[in-house]
Amino acid sequence: MGSIYCIMGKSSSGKDTIFKLLLAREDLQLNRIVSYTTRPIRSNEKPGEEYNYVSIQEKDKLLKDGKVIEIRKYDTVHGPWFYFTVDDGKIDLENNDYLVIGTVESFTKIRDYYGDDVVLPIYIEVDDGLRLSRALERERQQASPKYEEMCRRFLADQQDFSKEKLKAARVSNLFNNDEDSVKTSEKIAQFIKKRRG
Repeated sequence: MGSIYCIMGKSSSGKDTIFKLLLAREDLQLNRIVSYTTRPIRSNEKPGEEYNYVSIQEKDKLLKDGKVIEIRKYDTVHGPWFYFTVDDGKIDLENNDYLVIGTVESFTKIRDYYGDDVVLPIYIEVDDGLRLSRALERERQQASPKYEEMCRRFLADQQDFSKEKLKAARVSNLFNNDEDSVKTSEKIAQFIKKRRG
């Protein structure tokens, strides 16, 4: 039976970089679960890689068809953005292990759907000052920077990833990423290998 490793962390914690580093490792042979979102695509993103970008109407159809495992709504300065995980027939736990990026809320719902023994949390920690610096640098590189939304996300993350919520969700696999995402991804790779035995 395969496993689903759910990478979580506040915005600009480096989880996207770590996610890509882990997927690129031939020794791990991990498959990605690509989440869905209604938010606009960023200038450096490609459809089907970071997210499956869909319209509100497409999201509503997936919900109606009972395909949505979990869904989150964020009231942004640009209107509501939805992020969600879909049972789209691409997950084969008989033969594969998977990697997905999520929140504490999405992790618990995916775990409820597939089971405690299948879905494992990986939480990426970063000093808040460093995180804010990284977020600002990333936003500066966008064709149309959204600084107001960046600030909203930064503050919302303090509640979304509070110690109380992490404890309630039984998230105990913590990895610090203050210095080097390559080193952090190596520690996570060793964790996955140990899990596999």
